[in-house]
Amino acid sequence: MAALHRVVVLALDGVYPFELGIPSRIFGALRDRYEVLTCSVDGRPVATNADFSVTVEHGPELLATADTLLLPPFDVSRLSRELPPGVAEALATVRPGTRIVSVCTAAFVLAAAGLLDGRPATTHWAVADVLRDWYPGIRLDPDVLFVDDGDVLTSAGAASGVDVCLHLVRRDHGTAVANQVARACVVPPWRDGGQAQYIEHPVPPPSAHDTSATRQWALENLHESLTLRQLAGHARMSLRTFVRRFTEEVGTSPGRWVIQQRVCRAQHLLETTDLPVDDIAGRVGFATGTSLREHLHAAIGVSPLAYRRTFRGAAAPAPA
Repeated sequence: MAALHRVVVLALDGVYPFELGIPSRIFGALRDRYEVLTCSVDGRPVATNADFSVTVEHGPELLATADTLLLPPFDVSRLSRELPPGVAEALATVRPGTRIVSVCTAAFVLAAAGLLDGRPATTHWAVADVLRDWYPGIRLDPDVLFVDDGDVLTSAGAASGVDVCLHLVRRDHGTAVANQVARACVVPPWRDGGQAQYIEHPVPPPSAHDTSATRQWALENLHESLTLRQLAGHARMSLRTFVRRFTEEVGTSPGRWVIQQRVCRAQHLLETTDLPVDDIAGRVGFATGTSLREHLHAAIGVSPLAYRRTFRGAAAPAPA
């Protein structure tokens, strides 16, 4: 039996209890593949930002055993350019090659430790300007839910911790397994768009139409061309109005969203069928197999055949 992938969660003073529990909830749904252990920098109870503290079973010695290290966020009142006491020493014990993940304000810890220098990263939109000012060397993108830079991942606020953990399950074991975990946790396996949809905007008038019906229609017709004019026509809006409202609601442009959905559908078919790449391309709306290869490589960095070899066994094959 393969060794379990160890996820170590480092709880810092002021930690948000909700995000602290996300790794155990997501990775813990796959107890035959992951083990989740929580530690503090000194092995002592950790104050949360609520009216209680949490007792952890482990101290910093656990960090040296991590395959993935995850840092949940802490109260913004504790933001500082300096690392919290004991954190630098604790992080120094992490093995090279360990996957490191931050949620929300924990990006400030990675930044202070020099782990984000020159890298793309994100954090909660409300503190993104502070992170940019303090660490101008970071290639900050405040509009996305998470950034995967290989061995270092950063995510936005609160529930984006669910998004990045599901992404890691998907990266490790494929879409089908990640979808199973999402269903067990009663959360969407993939949220459209990014943080832009959650930033405060003027509320549209109650009579305004939204684009949800058109998005559902598009998902049912991914094999069609789905031009911007067709999408706007289905929504009964002008092109300009449709693009504006779609972007406000989803956090990304209609064209980019359609490509994301096509890539996601192609991943599912690569995992669960024996269909040739060209056939899959046609079923999800890409003009050619070459187009599918280009978009899949841009999204996840691998070819369709490499993806199929990696995840073909993650789920039972479905009839073509």
